[in-house]
Amino acid sequence: MRVLVAGSSGLIGSALRSRLRELGHDVVRLVRRTPAAGDERGWDPPSGRIDEGTFDGVDAVVNLCGAPLASGRWSAARKQVLRDSRIEPTEVLAEAVAEHGIPVLVNSSGISYYGDTGSREVDESAPAGEGFLPRLCVEWEAACAPAVDAGSRVILLRTAPVLTWRGGMLKLVRPVFRFGLGAVLGDGRQYTPWISLSDMVEVIVFCLDHDDVSGPVNVTAPRPVTNAEFTRAVGRALHRPTPLRMPGLPLRVLLGEAADEILLRGPRAVPGVLTRTGFPYAFPELDRALSSAR
Repeated sequence: MRVLVAGSSGLIGSALRSRLRELGHDVVRLVRRTPAAGDERGWDPPSGRIDEGTFDGVDAVVNLCGAPLASGRWSAARKQVLRDSRIEPTEVLAEAVAEHGIPVLVNSSGISYYGDTGSREVDESAPAGEGFLPRLCVEWEAACAPAVDAGSRVILLRTAPVLTWRGGMLKLVRPVFRFGLGAVLGDGRQYTPWISLSDMVEVIVFCLDHDDVSGPVNVTAPRPVTNAEFTRAVGRALHRPTPLRMPGLPLRVLLGEAADEILLRGPRAVPGVLTRTGFPYAFPELDRALSSAR
């Protein structure tokens, strides 16, 4: 296949393009700077510009664009950045997929679609939750409508935080745990979705290869864990005790609503589609995923 990847320089995108090439696929990278290599094509989402010939011979488009959520308090300006970095690129790519008749679009979304579900388990059939992140995910997925309407197979990756020590959640918390300050957040009963980087990449490959997969796909490990369980597992991986507890109030003072939507609440989400279609998880258990994370 020839696969066009937007967001190919991030943690997931870098690992994905390496894996696709290892499997013999041709990878074309969309970049916002002047292309500097033969596999690069330029684009500018705010203006809707994509270099001519970018979609020649392309069999599938993978869109991984989106600014990091964990970036301090969410001011109105920051919320707009989070929204624009997701919806603008998706709109541009979905319209291009429709125009050029590309058969497949794999597009990022977030497991935050479901909001806070408490102890209630949810799969892809559950409705959107309440809050900024669920609303953002709804708009993000809706931006794929031109590709859906054109008959392309569109996969919406409702992705949990990806586990790798090189970035994301684990890179942020590792120094804290190293100093013995790793703590359960709030009451610790909220669910903390996760997926290993290796399985994240393989899910995308699986979706590209399986014509029966379309629509929303929960990209999360099959066995949900609470924040207390997650905290203890990270402590074990780093050989540090985790006796501390961080009350919710200081986190809310520091981070505002981001504390609630990212740290103190979460969905007990399960991968219904991946389970039904037989996706072979390499790291279904949290302890093994952490010990194998790079």
